[in-house]
Amino acid sequence: MNGLSAALAVLSAMITPAVLISACGSLIIATSSRLGRVIDRTRSIAEEFVEVAHDEGDRELVEEHRTLLFDQLARATRRSRLLQRAMTALYLALSVFVATSVAIGVVGVTGQQYAWIPILLGLGGAGLLFYASLVLILESRITLAAVDDEMDFVWRLGKHHAPSDLVARQAAQRRIFRRRRVVASEEPDLGKG
Repeated sequence: MNGLSAALAVLSAMITPAVLISACGSLIIATSSRLGRVIDRTRSIAEEFVEVAHDEGDRELVEEHRTLLFDQLARATRRSRLLQRAMTALYLALSVFVATSVAIGVVGVTGQQYAWIPILLGLGGAGLLFYASLVLILESRITLAAVDDEMDFVWRLGKHHAPSDLVARQAAQRRIFRRRRVVASEEPDLGKG
């Protein structure tokens, strides 16, 4: 019976890295999808560059659009490089977690004198997973900045081309919203006393 419980303990320990293997797999799929979207966005920016190069409209708006596209291209390039780093770290972490599972089995069969090997591998895999997560956070912040810049440009473009009554109505709604925010921030907090 003692041999059976030892075997079950080893098998249970070998399955533990499987949770981290699954997490790495999910992150690899999501990161691969993000990388695909960056590639699609880069192709879209290239097509917009061609259109803007031949645009003879309002000179100031055309230059602002070109600047936006150039900045978007720089961000897309940075994002793709960060995503490639994250993918590399995730694939390495996946490999290390598989090696950890195998090492746990080998150590279980050969004895406890090499127990430090799966521990070291597990810590290495966790470190790689942590690094990949930090890189993905940085990439998502770049994405947010790119989207914010693009929305700002579209708002300016909309104001330039929209009918004046629509622009005035939108400005009035923004003033009302700002006034409500200011009034709400000036109200005393009756809960404190």
